[in-house]
Amino acid sequence: MQAGDKTAAELEAELIKLEQMKLTQLRAYWSARWGYAPRLRSLILLRHLIAWRLQTAAYGGLDERTKGLLRQTGQVRRPAPPSGSVLTREYRGVLHRVEVTDDGFEYAGATYDNLSAAAKAITGTHWNGPSFFGLRNAEDAQ
Repeated sequence: MQAGDKTAAELEAELIKLEQMKLTQLRAYWSARWGYAPRLRSLILLRHLIAWRLQTAAYGGLDERTKGLLRQTGQVRRPAPPSGSVLTREYRGVLHRVEVTDDGFEYAGATYDNLSAAAKAITGTHWNGPSFFGLRNAEDAQ
């Protein structure tokens, strides 16, 4: 039975099953239905993508107006915190302080172009700066 052939109750039962699946199970679920699974490490994001595909197959996708609005929104980046803001993060028992300036992000006497570079200076490894400093939801990191 294809997702488009499911009744609303069957689809809801399938969505509830997704909530119980681990990341490896979700990848296998995707692979069985649509081929090679995306290389995501986010359990929540993969679960949402699968649910979206199932619901789209059952009820149809987005209308053209909504797709256009999403394309427009995707081109707009979230602005950095205003100049003068101070971002703090405790990392390995040390409180780190980054000040937002007109020229970028100042940390330990150096100025960085973006928060990710400042986070890398703190940790020594690549981080998404907004996530590291708590400016984004950590929900997808589970």
